[in-house]
Amino acid sequence: MIAKVNGIKGTFILDTGASNSCIGLDSVDYFKLEVEESEVKAAGAGAIGMFTQIAVGYPLKIGEWSIKKVDFVVFDLAHVNEALKIADAEAVNGIIGADVLKESRAVIDYGRNCLYLKQ
Repeated sequence: MIAKVNGIKGTFILDTGASNSCIGLDSVDYFKLEVEESEVKAAGAGAIGMFTQIAVGYPLKIGEWSIKKVDFVVFDLAHVNEALKIADAEAVNGIIGADVLKESRAVIDYGRNCLYLKQ
């Protein structure tokens, strides 16, 4: 899916199992983010205990829906993009997780391949 972070378009995975929305370490400069150190270790998608940082309070826009301040966990998504490459899928800049989905009261219509977000 396409979303804008800090006014800049990027490609994201929608992941209902991810507790937090994330940005790949290699996309920090692309989205013009300032990151802070984090003691939290990331796990998921076949990797555990990964070093993380955090980017606090950035705008996110998905279609017509937007929110002014989202905190993004920042970590290396190379393992995710490698798996996507093997599946002949496009690499992503990040992940939209349950934090945003809950905030927006998201409804996913799998039959129509649609995401509905409440403003």
